[in-house]
Amino acid sequence: MSDDVSDIAAYYNDDPTREHGRLERHQLEYDLTWRYLTQYLPSPASILEVGAATGRYTLELARRGYSITAVDMSAILLEECKKNLVEAGLENQVRFVVADARDLAQVTEKEFDAVLFMGPLYHLIEEADRKLALKQALNRVRKGGILFSSFISRFGVLGDLMRDIPDWIEDQANAHSLLENGKRPDEYPRGGFRGYFTLVSEIAPLHESIGFETITVAGVEPAISADDESYNRLAGKQRKLWLDLLFEVSTEKSIIGASRHLLYIGRKK
Repeated sequence: MSDDVSDIAAYYNDDPTREHGRLERHQLEYDLTWRYLTQYLPSPASILEVGAATGRYTLELARRGYSITAVDMSAILLEECKKNLVEAGLENQVRFVVADARDLAQVTEKEFDAVLFMGPLYHLIEEADRKLALKQALNRVRKGGILFSSFISRFGVLGDLMRDIPDWIEDQANAHSLLENGKRPDEYPRGGFRGYFTLVSEIAPLHESIGFETITVAGVEPAISADDESYNRLAGKQRKLWLDLLFEVSTEKSIIGASRHLLYIGRKK
């Protein structure tokens, strides 16, 4: 493991509800990801969820009858996850493990039907660490098992930056480092959100080098840039029809990189 990620754990420990709230704001990301989960997850199945956090996906997976091993490097986030599952009466379907995605020695099972990486990979700044985490997953999923992994797009995030922190652009060294290297300059102090922002062209080769066969790479916020509110206001038939359309275009190569979050789906050879 080449990078100390304690600052990333501290970022999430500072506000354990952050991820729950984030997906309330980014509803298209959640809804469209579930379209893909529904399409490719076998049922019934055992799932290794690495980066479970407070259980935004864990809860719904448990409601749908899946058996889940929920892993996170933050014990504080997993405690929140447990509380949420207890409130829903679903705690018996989930096992909890505090571990770094790069070292899953405590997860001894080797025949999971699917693995979910819904966040950890974009906090692993070094490619060697991303490969190490994927190898941990490969060793714990059955042959033919499905992997889902999430990334943040290097270019898709620009709309959020312009809307939420427009003065970010004044730090030209940081801006150019993002465009050229996908991360903040190495000499910058740590703290806050620290991640690796990927190019679409990197995603499939990364997984295939480990031993996964690519099914698809999709943008899970296609065609909306930073405009979550317009989708969030939709309801009923209109919401379903827009979701149908956006799901249909989510793998259009010309716009994948414009989505803030990217989803890889593959299977173990």
